Amino acid sequence: EAMSRLGTPLVGVSCFLVLRLFRLAFKLVDSQIDRVKSQRRQIMSMYGYARVSSMSQSTDIQVARLKAAGCELVLDEAASGRSRAGRSELETILSFIRPGDTLVVVKLDRLGRSTRDVLNLVRELEAKSAALRVLEPEIDTSKPEGRIILTTLSMVAEMELTFIKERQRAGIEAAKAKGVYKGRKRTINREAVQRLHRDGVGATEIARRLGIGRASVYKVLRTDA
Repeated sequence: EAMSRLGTPLVGVSCFLVLRLFRLAFKLVDSQIDRVKSQRRQIMSMYGYARVSSMSQSTDIQVARLKAAGCELVLDEAASGRSRAGRSELETILSFIRPGDTLVVVKLDRLGRSTRDVLNLVRELEAKSAALRVLEPEIDTSKPEGRIILTTLSMVAEMELTFIKERQRAGIEAAKAKGVYKGRKRTINREAVQRLHRDGVGATEIARRLGIGRASVYKVLRTDA
């Protein structure tokens, strides 16, 4: 009976110690989870990309919106959206983007006008375990619905560009039929090319002096021969 009375408080103490140990263990686990989440937030980054088609345009509005969206770094450039060729800032972002990072643009057409180019870029990001986010309209390729919307909008953009080209072609054909279409204005001073050529200046030097391509020099010389 004495042992029974003694065992009761011992059991109570043991239960108390076990509960304390469980609480400490849970606190340690929570602390580890918070640390991992903090490290993940530090590792995952958002990079903004802004683009305009010509030097006369400004990327200021795009840059401001990208920074407001939380982009740690924003790169911008003036380049055509018809292809990725010559778009060095975009290539820079793609070269150092890491798993978990996100490439952010204000509008989808800032990445390109070709559906194929945009989708190839998305696949490239996915291969790096990165994502694409578009601010307007809101698209996030890390989510299934975002990928569906992206594909649909890209197809629509491609169709619109095709319609624009068809309208331009129809307008040119109508102007030709009326005899009012003169074509693109010549930007090469053909007389200067011929004069320098007669003076014995080589094609490379002619191109350098006139600020044109050497192929253009040869074309002028062949045409006017």
